[in-house]
Amino acid sequence: MSFFERFTGSKQLARAVTAAKKLISERGESNSTSMALEVMQQFQKLEETQRVDFYRALALEFNPEPKDVLKAAQAYAEDPNARTLIALTKVAETPRQELLRRINRAPEGTRAILTMRRNLLKLLDKHPEFAAVDQDFRHLLISWFNPGFLKMHRVDWHSPAQILEKIIEQEAVHEIDGWEDLRRRLQPDRRCFAFFHPQLPEEPLIFVEVALLSEIPDRVGPLVDKKSTPLECEKFKVAAFYSISNCEPGLRNVSLGNFLIKRVAAQLKAEFPALKTFVTLSPIPGFMEWVASGATMEESVKTPALVERIQEAIGLLNLQEKGWHQRLSEGWMPTLASGKERDALSALCSLYLIHCSPKKGGNPVAKFHLGNGAKLYRLHWAANPSKRGLRESAGIMVNYLYDLDRVEENHERFVKGEVVYSRGVIRSF
Repeated sequence: MSFFERFTGSKQLARAVTAAKKLISERGESNSTSMALEVMQQFQKLEETQRVDFYRALALEFNPEPKDVLKAAQAYAEDPNARTLIALTKVAETPRQELLRRINRAPEGTRAILTMRRNLLKLLDKHPEFAAVDQDFRHLLISWFNPGFLKMHRVDWHSPAQILEKIIEQEAVHEIDGWEDLRRRLQPDRRCFAFFHPQLPEEPLIFVEVALLSEIPDRVGPLVDKKSTPLECEKFKVAAFYSISNCEPGLRNVSLGNFLIKRVAAQLKAEFPALKTFVTLSPIPGFMEWVASGATMEESVKTPALVERIQEAIGLLNLQEKGWHQRLSEGWMPTLASGKERDALSALCSLYLIHCSPKKGGNPVAKFHLGNGAKLYRLHWAANPSKRGLRESAGIMVNYLYDLDRVEENHERFVKGEVVYSRGVIRSF
């Protein structure tokens, strides 16, 4: 007896699962559009608890037949050729993948699949048994949202209002304070670029904001000052990526940002040949949380001198007696910190980025840029005095340098566990 036959509490759930089974049937191959629309409509009618059971049905009822997979695997192992390999891959693929392909063929099918995955991602922590279902979604989305299929467009003041509204709404790093603020961020010395999918032409999937400057920035304030005066294009020497925002939660773990940054850098270089330097001004989320937890590091990178330096810095900060949140609530600011406190936090930040970034659980922003082939370039004290900046990193920010001729080499070194960094980063220790 199948899952939904055992489940008698919801006729709506049964309708949704039955519609999905019909869609992957032979009849569904020739009538996929109308049947896909039926699946989409039935899914939309499900309540939250019913959607959990819908995903459970996908996890239980839409798997390959184990006996067929075993038989095909044995045939391939005994005689590995094109015929047996094709037979194995055919029976090993989950019916869920074909279900999603057929949904994707329908009008608004791509949007529906993203909606389904957004819902699914919210359930994974409590329902790890849905991991294989999510893997099928991710596997197909990686192909369908391959950057080769995406369109990169510059977003400017003349872009459709719907897109501009989404840029304001989805900015995830430095909040946009209304239309005046957005207008400044789209003036000639500022650029915004976004990836779009042909099936979602009015939906930016991810966007990056760039400041065109005369020198490498050391503070975020001037970059997001809506009253600042635009710089003349003759003075553009540096392109600073100061914000990147993912707009579609359904594309989690589908890599787009690295391709966007590299494509933007190439376009800006072509437009302004005088641009010599491509850097970020990036936050360091999680740094102070790591410090407050004792600045633990893997044994493989510890040396007696390193352990001593960490213990000395942690002891000077004395966060056990007075926690970080308490110190912030009492008015702590980087401009008021003692020289020893500044040195301690700067040293810990350098160690955190160099030694923890390649490891599991390392800083996500660092992993993103270093994994894309950037170089850890400079740390900047008191660069982000916002509440979030102080809470996450004591106001410290970092430049990651994109040397377009070295990104592949740097990427390979990071994959092997090595962070490429400049000498200035280690001056504090």
